[in-house]
Amino acid sequence: MSVRRNRAMTSDLSNEAIFSEAERGIYRPALIVFAREPIAGRTKTRLIPALGARTAAALAHAFNLDTAAKAARIGVRVLVAGAGDGAYFADLANRAKGRFIRQGRGDLGERMARALEPCRLKGAILIGTDTPSLPCSCIARAIELLNRFPVVLGPSLDGGYYMVGVRGPMPDIFNDIEWGSSEVFTLTRQRLAARTMAYALAPWWYDVDEPNDLWLLAAHLRLLRRRYGSRVDTSEAWSGTLEQHPCPATAKLLQRLRLI
Repeated sequence: MSVRRNRAMTSDLSNEAIFSEAERGIYRPALIVFAREPIAGRTKTRLIPALGARTAAALAHAFNLDTAAKAARIGVRVLVAGAGDGAYFADLANRAKGRFIRQGRGDLGERMARALEPCRLKGAILIGTDTPSLPCSCIARAIELLNRFPVVLGPSLDGGYYMVGVRGPMPDIFNDIEWGSSEVFTLTRQRLAARTMAYALAPWWYDVDEPNDLWLLAAHLRLLRRRYGSRVDTSEAWSGTLEQHPCPATAKLLQRLRLI
């Protein structure tokens, strides 16, 4: 699970620095990859009974790689908001030709709001890494929607959301939410409706957090073989087209585990 190091590019960009660029009018819409460091025993803990601690962490690493690679192919500015070792996320950002920022402290809502705040003037999409099979085109579609709506949400089948986009004033949707519950998406929509704030929905998708989600992902990737073939190539994942395999690193790992 080693990550290549590039010490010439490992300094992180502070939120204040990003904001100053926005004020100077040179900031482009951003795509923020919101991720955790894959540490065995502390990452993807609900998958540990099925996979073991080290394999669950390896899967989280593959999710991070696939999400960052898709971000690199979108063609907008990429920020990697990491929770954990700065060197790991700086390298991930380097691969995506982006910049690393720290999530900082607080609950999930506080950390998401902190990552979005410096970027909200021109707009930003924040996406988690637990939807590895999400097509690149869905992310591109969400960015298009953000040009027309101040908020974009990507609902997930577990009742939360895998993506949130903000352009303009920060919406009051990141406080007083029971993160991790099956009501997050519903409560967020209710909060937006109560404040008469327009929003758009990206496609529904599924997170991979529990064993049943993993079996769904494996079944999905078996279907994708009809389009992409059984041999998975990760060599062009960071510089190819939007139509490439959505998660080659994940598929390669699941092949080694004989799950697909």
